[in-house]
Amino acid sequence: MTERAYKYRFFPTAEQENLLRRTMGCVRLVYNKALATRTIAWYERQERISYKETSSLLTGWKKLEDLDFLNEVSCVPLQQCLRHLQKAFANFWGKCAKYPRFKAKRYGGSAEFTKSAFNYRNGSLWLAKCKEPLNIVWSRLLPDGCEPSTVTVKLDPSGRWFVSMLVDDYTIETLPPTKKKVGIDAGISRLITTSDGEKIANPKHFNRLYQKLACAQKELSRKTKGSLNRYKARLEVAKIHAQIKDARTDFLHKLTTGLVQENSVIAIEDLAVRNMVKNHKLARSISDAAWGEMFRQLEYKCEWYGRKLVKIDRFFPSSKRCNHCGFVADKMPLDVRTWDCPSCGTTGIDRDINAGKNILAAGLAVIVCGADIRPDNHNVKGQLRKTRRGRKQKPKS
Repeated sequence: MTERAYKYRFFPTAEQENLLRRTMGCVRLVYNKALATRTIAWYERQERISYKETSSLLTGWKKLEDLDFLNEVSCVPLQQCLRHLQKAFANFWGKCAKYPRFKAKRYGGSAEFTKSAFNYRNGSLWLAKCKEPLNIVWSRLLPDGCEPSTVTVKLDPSGRWFVSMLVDDYTIETLPPTKKKVGIDAGISRLITTSDGEKIANPKHFNRLYQKLACAQKELSRKTKGSLNRYKARLEVAKIHAQIKDARTDFLHKLTTGLVQENSVIAIEDLAVRNMVKNHKLARSISDAAWGEMFRQLEYKCEWYGRKLVKIDRFFPSSKRCNHCGFVADKMPLDVRTWDCPSCGTTGIDRDINAGKNILAAGLAVIVCGADIRPDNHNVKGQLRKTRRGRKQKPKS
């Protein structure tokens, strides 16, 4: 079986909304207090506080008179947020993520319920301390015989309520093998270009609603802070952002599902998207293309359906290498879309299609050799490289 989350929109009653908002407020408060406590302990005493100790602190907070309202909501989401904080610190100490940040009310909120805090039967979901089931819009039903192990309720910044149910889905089956293999070159003007010569245009969802978003943000900037009109203007901005996000996510899901269904092997580049968006000239276009989300979807869908996803080295010169003879050009600016190979005489080489073919060839080599493909003359020995403390190390003589 494969773990899969089913996400639905629901419309709570006034009583349910009041309870859920109070629950999310308590979750945010506990998370921020635990984060502040762990931060102070580290900077003042060089002491690491574990999840077990923060759980004991939560028990003491509930006994305080000014925090007595923590007992009015379910205790499960409060414990779960401490587990999430522990995971965030584990990722930070493992150098997989940045330092955890404090939660803000304007971003909505979420609360996670385990099996002891909800009841699911006959297609209805009851949460702890709720008298009525949630009014869920069942866009698709859960597979027969599947019961959720955890339920996450989320309020997005635009004011929409969503519930996500994590189940062990037995309906996911391995797709039959195909003979097609494809290499994918990600771009900006064209979202992807495959080794087969197919070019998928970039919808540029942000640009489509850019003017509308700019007007809404201008209206928001003119409102008085703390006023009701500013709250309404903020919701309008959040709704436009939600439209952009929904359109982008829907497009990427359709694209990645089609690629996984048609190809048995998919080769992509291991791009450092976080570093690439530091270029202020291309940051907005790269963020709108959502390469990271596309690669994330390809990764878990290939795992679901038994496909092979290969990531080649990010320094491999896929665009500068001629796929006919292997000649590597010295430079290849972004404005050069076609070029001629001086070695074999091939003319009119399409930059993106050529890159897709090279990525596929390198991906097949990775499968056979079991190692990353690095560009020619790329030798780490003797180069300036950073140590763990961030200082540059002198090359060995």
